[in-house]
Amino acid sequence: MKQKRPKGLIRRFLPYFKKYKWILVLDLFCASLTTVCELVLPLIVRFITDRATTAPHTLTVRIILSVGAFYLILRIIDTLASYYMANMGHVMGVKIESDMRRDLFSHLSNLSFSYYDDAKVGSLMSRITSDLFDVTEFAHHGPEELFISFIKIVVAFCILASVNVWLTLIIFSILPFLFIVAFVLNRKMRKNFKDSRVQIGELNSQIEDSLLGIRVVKSFANEPVEVEKFNKGNDKFVGIKKKSYLYMGLFQSSTRSFDGVMYIAVVVSGSLFMLGGHITPPDLIAYLLYVTTLLTSIRRIVEFTEQFQRGMTGIERFCEVMDEPVTVSDKKGAKELPKVLGQVNFADVSFRYAEGLEEVLAHINLSIAPGESVALVGPSGGGKTTLCSLIPRFYDVTEGAITIDGHNIQDVTLKSLRSQIGVVQQDIYMFSGTVFENIEYGKPGATMEEVIEAAKMAGAHEFIMQLKDGYHTYVGERGVKLSGGQKQRIGIARVFLKNPPILILDEATSALDNESERLVQKSLESLAKGRTTFTIAHRLSTIRNANLILVLTEEGIVEQGNHENLMAEKGLYYKLYQMAMDTENVSMES
Repeated sequence: MKQKRPKGLIRRFLPYFKKYKWILVLDLFCASLTTVCELVLPLIVRFITDRATTAPHTLTVRIILSVGAFYLILRIIDTLASYYMANMGHVMGVKIESDMRRDLFSHLSNLSFSYYDDAKVGSLMSRITSDLFDVTEFAHHGPEELFISFIKIVVAFCILASVNVWLTLIIFSILPFLFIVAFVLNRKMRKNFKDSRVQIGELNSQIEDSLLGIRVVKSFANEPVEVEKFNKGNDKFVGIKKKSYLYMGLFQSSTRSFDGVMYIAVVVSGSLFMLGGHITPPDLIAYLLYVTTLLTSIRRIVEFTEQFQRGMTGIERFCEVMDEPVTVSDKKGAKELPKVLGQVNFADVSFRYAEGLEEVLAHINLSIAPGESVALVGPSGGGKTTLCSLIPRFYDVTEGAITIDGHNIQDVTLKSLRSQIGVVQQDIYMFSGTVFENIEYGKPGATMEEVIEAAKMAGAHEFIMQLKDGYHTYVGERGVKLSGGQKQRIGIARVFLKNPPILILDEATSALDNESERLVQKSLESLAKGRTTFTIAHRLSTIRNANLILVLTEEGIVEQGNHENLMAEKGLYYKLYQMAMDTENVSMES
């Protein structure tokens, strides 16, 4: 991906300062106070040395004590200003980080399934956490460092020029060469910082993948394989970081060499000017002090460069996600979908996952009455899951329209649409929490009584009460402490609690053993009563009573009808059913 220009990235970043503009203004005011305190010292030294060398009788104890008291007051001001910068400045940075993280997570939540088909969760986690931490440091220190350095360089130039303009021009003529070297090395540093961010995201994804699949890893005794994969990714990260530090080392050493050149220029040229009577010894001492201040400012910019590049990389990666289009969203003027009966119509619906790819579904026409059950069967890749995913708008149709009770689903809000559709998938996702929290997810804010009633309807109450802490039992990450059948029944209880008029069952029992399948199937039959139900069937014996059976292949819907009619036709459904029965009979015999 093409590297974005810093100017454009900063323009995208600046609006996040708007809420905290007065904190920023006061922070910069404090920065100016600390800068003034620092710049006054050479003037004090110049004043005292000038009095001591030209008119020593005028340098009294009272003057010295007055100057000391004045400088002490400045240091107190400097201390208070520094405290504000270190405290509130960092708080501002953290708040900006929090705002950006909120916007990023909100945007990720709104992105469609198509984005997550290719995205890696570990990489996204890296963008939300470590990348934005670097942005925090940049948000705080960036304005401060640039503002302080600007003041010091401008003031130092003015004062130095007032002392000796030709010596000042000699010093400042060296700076363009420093900035050229800095510009070249900066670009290389930023590219490597981004590469390291990308690689740490890949590493996070790999670690997440290995740890979530640790049971599979151990069952195949493949720990060495995973360690080897990790080591390769880790070594690649080390290689990228080494290259980053190579450029950073070149950058810092080049600036130190320029420091030396400037000091030599001041000492040699200043001494020659002093011999020629063009500069006095006190002025040369003050000049050296201001050159030190100037070089300190340049060195701070140099040290800030690494932080600047990390911040720019973080902002760039933030913008990359924020620029991802939300392909499925509420259209302008979308209305709330009223409580529906469940009439679902497909009118000449076609769908492809991306422009240029082949159509997964082509010219589908269906009409399902409220309360009817529809079963989808056929070989893998026929579009069964895709067809069902179009109803809650997990993806948008490419052509045609889907209506529910006569309302085009693209004309209503996503929230009102999805609130009336329940989905039970093959792999029920369990959130890290308690049984109660996982069921209550179907209706946030539900009472314990409502949750228990939903669990009873799903046939889950009995086994839940046998758990260590009943409904308050911690299920572990992804529900690791529960069996497949238990997770499915909790998932069904979650949908019972939601109580939607339209139901999608996506191979909900295909991964279960016979006993668990029998229990879950009974719960599903109870759940489907009175609801418009779409069932993606794995075991065809479970959908014999469906009102409509659709046989999907890569050519689309090749057969449709009820079980008896399709068996009588002796087509593809007949063959699939016979194969399924033979498989189930073998399973029962074994």
